[in-house]
This record gives sequence, C-alpha cells and structure tokens, in this order.
Amino acid sequence: MNGLLAVCFGEFLGVFILVFFGISTVATAVVFNAFSGVMQVALLWGLGVTLAIYATRHLSCAHLNPAVSVGMVLAGRMQPKLLPWYMGFQLLGAIVAGLVLIVLFDGPIQQFEAASGIVRGTPQSVRTAMIFGEYFPNPGMAQPWLKIGMGTAALAEAIGTFVLVTMIFLLTEGCNVGRPAEGVSPVFIGGTVSLIISVLAPLTQAGLNPARDFGPRLVAYFTGWNSVAIPGPQGGFFVVYIAAPLLAGAAAAVFFRYLIAPLMAIRARQLESCSCQAQCVNGSEMREASNWK
Repeated sequence: MNGLLAVCFGEFLGVFILVFFGISTVATAVVFNAFSGVMQVALLWGLGVTLAIYATRHLSCAHLNPAVSVGMVLAGRMQPKLLPWYMGFQLLGAIVAGLVLIVLFDGPIQQFEAASGIVRGTPQSVRTAMIFGEYFPNPGMAQPWLKIGMGTAALAEAIGTFVLVTMIFLLTEGCNVGRPAEGVSPVFIGGTVSLIISVLAPLTQAGLNPARDFGPRLVAYFTGWNSVAIPGPQGGFFVVYIAAPLLAGAAAAVFFRYLIAPLMAIRARQLESCSCQAQCVNGSEMREASNWK
C-alpha cells in the first residue's frame, strides 16, 4: 500500500509541476507577450518536463502522461491494474495546476480580454482559452488563410506522441548501449518534448498528453470559457488531444516491444553489454510493481 501511495503522489506532483510551469509559460506569452517565438515556449515546456521527472522519478517512475502509462503497460513494464491509479492522479495533478493558474492569472487575463475586446465564452475568447487547453490551428499563430482539419490535427498529435513515447523507451532501455547515463536521461526526454513542440505547436499547440490538455480544459470550462473550452470552436478535442495520443502511445509500445527491442537485444548481446532489464526513467518499476498489492 505504501508503494501505491508513493505512485499516486508521484504522478500527482509530477504532472502538477509539468502542467503548472507549462501553462504558466503560455499565460505569460499570451497576456504579457513575454516571448518572441515558439522556441522559447517550447524550451520552457521541456525544462518543466525535466524538472518534473527529476522530482518524482523515485516515487512513481515519472510517467506524467496517460499515453506513456498506456505504453508502459503494453510494453510489459507496468502491471495493468496500476493504470487507473496512474491516469487518475495524472489528471488530478493537471486539474490542480489549472486551478492554481486561474487563481494567479485570472486578473491579468481579464484585463487582457478587456483591452483586446474579448468576451470570455465567445468564440474570440479562444485567444485566452488556449492558455489552458489546446486548439487547432494554434490561435496565437494562426493566419487568416490557415485551415487545419480534425484529421490533420489528430495525425499531428499522434505522430508527436508516437515519437515522444518511442524516445522514452529508447532513452531508458537497458539493451540500448547508446542510451545516456541514467542521471541525465530526463534532460533528453525534456529536450525531445521541446523539439516536438517547436515543430507541432503552430498546428495544434502540441498537447502530446491527455492529462495536460483535459485537466486545465476542465478548469477553463467551469471558469467562464464554457463551450469554447469543451467541446471547443471546432469540436474534436477528444479525438485530437485525448484519443490520438493514447492510441499513439499504445502503437509506440508495440513498435518498440516487438521490433526495436528485439533488434537492440541481439546487437547488445553481440557486444556482451546488455542489462536487458525493462526499466522506466529510474529503472525500478518492474522491481516495485510486484510489491504494489
């Protein structure tokens, strides 16, 4: 039971750190025009991911993303019965992060809306709703001629999440003799997030994480954005920002487990340097999972 408590708290805390710093970065970009380009926002998101992993990797293995947790189950790195706990507390951490942000930033957001002629809850308020949830195309970067359909947006989120989850496996797999040292793998995971955001943010804001999107989006729904938050001006948030990343995480796990991992194991055995122990960020999940009864 103590192990399960650590997992729940670790996922809650890690997602809170990740989401709070991430959406606060978006808030300062929208309200204060604090950044000059998507790269700066992407780097801060990646730094938030890195800090969240370091803060919680010895509590819960720091999945911090339902798509990652689904992938870990399908890759055999986590017991399926733990999945609801992981996902539930990931969502809770994201909701609390959204609540803290609205407490801190609601005044400045309202002033920005008033100065910009935005009425919260109308379609134009997507400009401020984007602080909490994601939209396609990115309301802060969209050009009048730019149209992105739900299918394209879902594909973008799926590709981004697939790359992220695959890289997490590659960066933490014992048979990958080229992986970074355990102590610095969170830096590379955060860097991966930054790169993906830099590419996909103009299209979909690069959610890549169902908890990161849905938790703050719920907060926005209940604090005045209403239908602009859920289902959103174009609808489809569930398909694009929840279903697509979850399916992509599952696909990445199958791809890694049945294609990449066996090939790496063959090569590593040839080099006689394979630990070949399934591991998560800190390599302890399979050891601990058997004790979480």
